[in-house]
Amino acid sequence: MRSPVRPKGAPVTTEVQDAPERSRFEATVDGTLAGFAEYRDRGDTRVFVHTEVFDRYEGHGVGGALARGGLDHARASGKGVVARCPFIAGWIEQHPDYADLVVTGPGSPRPG
Repeated sequence: MRSPVRPKGAPVTTEVQDAPERSRFEATVDGTLAGFAEYRDRGDTRVFVHTEVFDRYEGHGVGGALARGGLDHARASGKGVVARCPFIAGWIEQHPDYADLVVTGPGSPRPG
């Protein structure tokens, strides 16, 4: 039996959790893995290296939830952020309230 495909724009329940044993944040939609954001911790800096949202979940806000969850976790942990992943970098540009987390490279002081 095929699972129903949710129409684009339909509300979903998305949860984001850190999976430190895999060095990534994982997003689940209604309990099913929908995407992830990989990172590498370098001292007091978290380097985001890759974000992937599975095709059937594109357009449901999963990427934004991953970005927000990962960046909120970095903030709560006192870490600066390097966004080598183009999606995370672009998301930060669109959400300037997260710009204070950005460092120029691993170990660099935060601006400001």
